[in-house]
Amino acid sequence: MIIAIDGPAASGKGTLARNLARHFGLPHLDTGLLYRATARALMEEGRNLADKDAAIAAARGLSLTDFDETSLRGREMAEAASIVAAIPEVRAALVELQRAFARRPGGAVLDGRDIGSVICPEACPKIFVTASPEARAMRRALELKGRGEKADYAAVLEEILRRDARDKGRAAAPLVAAKDAFILDTTTLDVEAAFKAALDIVNRCARLAGVASA
Repeated sequence: MIIAIDGPAASGKGTLARNLARHFGLPHLDTGLLYRATARALMEEGRNLADKDAAIAAARGLSLTDFDETSLRGREMAEAASIVAAIPEVRAALVELQRAFARRPGGAVLDGRDIGSVICPEACPKIFVTASPEARAMRRALELKGRGEKADYAAVLEEILRRDARDKGRAAAPLVAAKDAFILDTTTLDVEAAFKAALDIVNRCARLAGVASA
C-alpha cells in the first residue's frame, strides 16, 4: 500500500503522514527534506540557490541515510527549498529516489507536493491536504514560537502566500491535486480529527481496491 499525501505548506500533511505511517507500520518519507537537503548543500558550499548545475549535482548526491532533520527545519530552509524545488532538473534528479522508497516491501507513506500527481500516480489513496492561508500561517507561527524562533503572523502569512504562488506556478510538477485525489480540508480540524478523516479515506480506498487495512 502506497499512501500519497500532498498539500501546501503548513496544511498539516507532514503530521498526518507520520501518524498514518505509525498506524499502519509503514516507512515514511517527508520528500520536502530532499529539497531542503539540496538547498543546504548549496548553502554550505556558498553557492547561489538558483545555480542550476550546482543544484542538480547536489540533488544527485543525496542519500536518504544522512539527513540531519534538525538542521533542515525552519523558515530559512523552507524558503530555500522552495527555490531549488522550482528547478525542473532538480525535481527530475530526485524522482527515482522517491519512487524507490515507495516501492519498499509492504508499501510506504510519502508526503510532499507532487506525490500523487507525479511520483506515485499509482498510489491508493492519494490525499490532498489543504487549509486556508490564514489557518496555515497561524499554525506555522505557533510552530516557530514553539521552537523558540521569532514569528510575526503577518510576515508568516506573506511567506505562505509567496510559497504557494511559487509552488503552483512552477513549470515542473506544480502543486496540484491529482484528479483522483481525496481532498481533505483541515482548516477547522485538529490533529486527531484530521487523522480520523484520513484513516476513513485510506480504509475506503482499501475496500475499493480489495486490500486489507486496519
